[in-house]
Amino acid sequence: MAPTTPTPAFGLTRPRNTPLDPPPLFSELRERSPLTRVFLRDGLSPWLVTRWEDARAVLGSPVFSVDPSHPEAPNLRAGQEQRPRGFFLTHDAPVHTMMRRTLTREFMVKRVDALRPAITRLTDELLTVMSGLSGPVDLVEHFSLPLPSLVICELLGVPYEDHAFFQEQSKTLVDRTATADETSLAFANLADFLLGLVQAKRLTPGDDVLTRLTVQADEEIITDQDVADLGALLLIAGHETTANMIALSTVTLLQHPQQIPRLFGGPDQVAVAVEELLRYLTIVHFGLRRTALEDVTVGDVTIRAGEGVIISINVANRDPKSFTDPDDLDLARANARRHIAFGYGVHQCLGQPLARAELQIVLPELFRRLPGLKLAVPEKGIAFKQTTAVYGVDELPVTW
Repeated sequence: MAPTTPTPAFGLTRPRNTPLDPPPLFSELRERSPLTRVFLRDGLSPWLVTRWEDARAVLGSPVFSVDPSHPEAPNLRAGQEQRPRGFFLTHDAPVHTMMRRTLTREFMVKRVDALRPAITRLTDELLTVMSGLSGPVDLVEHFSLPLPSLVICELLGVPYEDHAFFQEQSKTLVDRTATADETSLAFANLADFLLGLVQAKRLTPGDDVLTRLTVQADEEIITDQDVADLGALLLIAGHETTANMIALSTVTLLQHPQQIPRLFGGPDQVAVAVEELLRYLTIVHFGLRRTALEDVTVGDVTIRAGEGVIISINVANRDPKSFTDPDDLDLARANARRHIAFGYGVHQCLGQPLARAELQIVLPELFRRLPGLKLAVPEKGIAFKQTTAVYGVDELPVTW
């Protein structure tokens, strides 16, 4: 039975033994008390879920709400409010169902596969430029950030010359230390920018997501504001996460050079390798947040209606009851795709086919084109993002 007394002096930013492993406290909790109360700010004491089986049970249950406006919702920031419905990640059904449906076809595997030639071309162009540079080069600046930015711009139909603007807004939105006013302003900036693009698409339509969403607005399925908000959501989610996965995967593979050949074994081996990197790294490191709508039993614990829950998916993906030797990287792991790095249930990441395609193309090409790739600084000299909702690095100096 998990304790009902909250773990004292608890914070989600905890010391790590190594930068790519979850804090050991979380692993300890998973083994001795997989559902336990923890202290957060403002006197909140939500339940922390650390076991894979329990994480899937919570994420797959309609009893738990994603709405951040519940009184005991364990939000990343104090004062977090419900966003417009276009930011459907924080909405329950029926809003979530309706808004997600407007985008479902855009991220079907068949449509994403049609993007693979463009992703390959963009990868080649960036690596060609990067390989011509001398001295230590920041992989984030020259490759891992611009690649997904270019891809999402092409997908949405956003002029790439505006990428610096939305990267700056995105940086604010994933920063746990940003104030409510700062995040609100970033959301508003993106929405205004995209609202202008909606009007532009009516004058000059293209073969892109924003144009197709604008058609839905003209048919009164959604509004222009919905289109702008959906576009802003995709811009944020479509580059920040993948950029950090590319950089962290590079660090991880350089730590395990004997496994790099798995990237060159053909599509099936690459697909398995990417799933293992997603499991091993799980860059959403502050957990997914829910609030119970009614009393529910998870494991041997009863969570009462109104109580908050934090699902620590990075710790759940290291659960030894679900993955053999989970703290070891194994790019041939047969059951790696059981991970919940993209979440689980109706709220799991809509863009996961695109993220998989990018990683499956980018990582083999990076190490094929730059076979002598290595860090230009000691591993201890890499500054990892400790305060952002998405774990990663701001800079990654490399040579080859």
